[in-house]
Amino acid sequence: MERVVDPTQVHVMRHGQVENPGGVLYGRLPGFGLSDLGRQMADRMAEHWRDVPLTHLRCSPLQRAQETLAPTARLHPHLEITTDDRVIEADNRFEGKVFGGSNKALRDPRMFWHMRNPLLPSWGEPYKEVAERMHAAIRDAAVAAGPGGQALVVSHQLPIWIARSAAEGRPLAHDPRRRRCTLCSVTSFTVRDGVITAVDYAEPVADLLPAVRGRRFKVGT
Repeated sequence: MERVVDPTQVHVMRHGQVENPGGVLYGRLPGFGLSDLGRQMADRMAEHWRDVPLTHLRCSPLQRAQETLAPTARLHPHLEITTDDRVIEADNRFEGKVFGGSNKALRDPRMFWHMRNPLLPSWGEPYKEVAERMHAAIRDAAVAAGPGGQALVVSHQLPIWIARSAAEGRPLAHDPRRRRCTLCSVTSFTVRDGVITAVDYAEPVADLLPAVRGRRFKVGT
């Protein structure tokens, strides 16, 4: 009789709100940690994960992700944190620029060449490469968590959305305003024998999310 391997759950959580009064597209820039609200979100998520039998922790190397995971990690001191560059924010040519209400960065002639192909996208890391590295990290997290285990990975909005889109067989090119991946949301991947078989989504801190003040186009977030 063929042995049935229990599926593993890999929960990929987005970081909390970042302290960014200047409205910089911070991307992979150092020095962008959580705001007071972001720390509140992280603490609330620690309570969310308190009684979940996590068996593996993994995190982006960026400060905001590490700070988001920290309260949960303190409740699971028996688990070491694996820092994984594959779940980092996507590379972006607009990194460090300020868009503002008029999307000033998009009107800079020096950046026109980078906007030539939004399907790739030409302004940064190709979506296909983001999907490949995220899925590889998710599979490795599932192996580390073990059959029937539960891994928690802290990452960023664009990589999480691309990983989900690829797993669900949807086009990777998209309108950034339509991503369903709010702050501290959890996108859970069911992994069996190295294959993602299901995806679920939850917003445990929906009541803490700041109100959206209009919608502006942003190149990668």
